[in-house]
Amino acid sequence: MSMTIEALLTPAEYQARRATGFAGEVCVVFDVLRATSVIVTGLAQGAKGFIPAEEISGAVALRAKHPGALLAGERGGLRINAKQSGGVEFDLGNSPLEFTASRVADKFIICTTTNGTRALRACETAEALVVSSFLNLSATALWLQSRGVERVALVCAGTGEAASLEDILCAGALCDLLLKSGQANMLQDSAEVAIRVFQSAQDDLLGAMRHASNARRLLENPKLQDDVEFCLRLDAFGMVGLMGRDGIVRPA
Repeated sequence: MSMTIEALLTPAEYQARRATGFAGEVCVVFDVLRATSVIVTGLAQGAKGFIPAEEISGAVALRAKHPGALLAGERGGLRINAKQSGGVEFDLGNSPLEFTASRVADKFIICTTTNGTRALRACETAEALVVSSFLNLSATALWLQSRGVERVALVCAGTGEAASLEDILCAGALCDLLLKSGQANMLQDSAEVAIRVFQSAQDDLLGAMRHASNARRLLENPKLQDDVEFCLRLDAFGMVGLMGRDGIVRPA
């Protein structure tokens, strides 16, 4: 079975594709720092599912429909506060280190972030939507291989309206795995860019992160700097998150 891979490296690209849809494609979404790393971690720690919302107001509205759910999210990298949400305190921020089994097991989590949840919602017309990160990279590759997927779009969430180096690195790492497995036989130019970026940095990913604006911002904050190293833990978890037609991300 042949596999064709493209990469959408900026928010403008995936928002443009949102208008036309992703029919017949499997989307793999990356927001390494930190939304998809959070979702993978939370699911691995026993959360029932994540419900992504693009806006803070949307997350608060969803809480009314899911009264037992936790609210999680960030703006500007920091946990959403009551002033931002119209008086509602969010239970969690956007650090994977917060999403422990004691906090999230058997809970649904409504989440909203600057880019990650926007990218997930942009891809909801895909044949399947996989949530990926360095934390579950091999599990993502195995899932794609086992289903004989033919068309894959690697969607990099970005930071604001710009590309993010960490997302491109992770997309390139997945391309590298799929090529080595013999599954991928056609990379579009955008995927070639991603894999070459990864191959140039694979021996020192943390060092490469120091050139990424998003990572630098986290590393400069003593309360957030540990997130960067955590999010680079390769294959810490052997599971994949899939977003269903009901808009909820659950373990595959």
